[in-house]
Amino acid sequence: MPESLSYRDAGVDIDAGDALVEAIKPFAKRTMRPEVLAGIGGFGALCSLPGKYKSPILVSGTDGVGTKLKLAFQFGRHDGVGVDLVAMSANDVLVQGAEPLFFLDYFACGKLEQRIATQVIRGVARGCEDAGCALIGGETAEMPGMYPEGEYDLAGFCVGVVEKDRILDGKTIKPGDRLLGLASSGAHSNGYSLIRRVIANETPNSDTVDSLMEPTRIYAKPILKLLGAVPVKALAHVTGGGLVGNVPRVLPSGVSASIYKSAWPRPPLFSWLQETGNIAEDEMFRVFNCGIGMVIVLAEEHVKLATMLLKREGELVYEIGMIEEGAAAEPEAVIR
Repeated sequence: MPESLSYRDAGVDIDAGDALVEAIKPFAKRTMRPEVLAGIGGFGALCSLPGKYKSPILVSGTDGVGTKLKLAFQFGRHDGVGVDLVAMSANDVLVQGAEPLFFLDYFACGKLEQRIATQVIRGVARGCEDAGCALIGGETAEMPGMYPEGEYDLAGFCVGVVEKDRILDGKTIKPGDRLLGLASSGAHSNGYSLIRRVIANETPNSDTVDSLMEPTRIYAKPILKLLGAVPVKALAHVTGGGLVGNVPRVLPSGVSASIYKSAWPRPPLFSWLQETGNIAEDEMFRVFNCGIGMVIVLAEEHVKLATMLLKREGELVYEIGMIEEGAAAEPEAVIR
């Protein structure tokens, strides 16, 4: 009589998955909010709405880390991509004026390596702490044959909440308003297909690798404090498409944004990428954030106070441009 087959024989180790859940529970516990009723381990996670909201509106976002994961595999840097995962969704939720409330992750691999998976999820928990949201659940999927050996994929889901009359929609933006830019921590999690092409024939030194793998900056806590003190008109998270692709997304018709590239210092990473890859200036601003990870639109009279408050929270802040009457049919951002 043939030996009976087990799930482990097929490449799925249930015990390893259970051990991972136990390993990450302490990290998730540090992210808990009082609204969370049930977290890691159940079929679903329960969370109530904060009582301070009178007319709460839920805002949701989902994203991944993209081909930056290929560099994580290449360089063995797994601790920061979990932060990237949270940042991509939490920063997107934030631009609606919403407070990130909770987050769920999806980790998929061909064979579960508990050490690596723990590093990744530890980063997810760190990102949730930075965003002020709770890591209340997720999914670890071990699927033999779906991924190359040593590789995995990530997706994340964030839900935030905002008072209905405090939603940021950009409708009050007008010519003369100013743009403040908050410094990025690097390339964040965008443009890495081009970055991988650049470094394919040029081995980066350790400092450059550090810069390439620096986790995305999460702006939730300083921005939420700003929103409580200054009438911000709109926020733009600078992701794929760069400044020219993301700032117009929050502008009403009839206006354009002039952005002055001399208004902030370009981080060395972007200069190195441009020189090494022979990348045109226009392409740099279409692909990368070029040092600005979040853009704030507000009236000129509020620039000084906003700058002071943000610097107090540890942000590098630059006045990078202004709103002008738009000549094009659709809103646009022009780099000058």
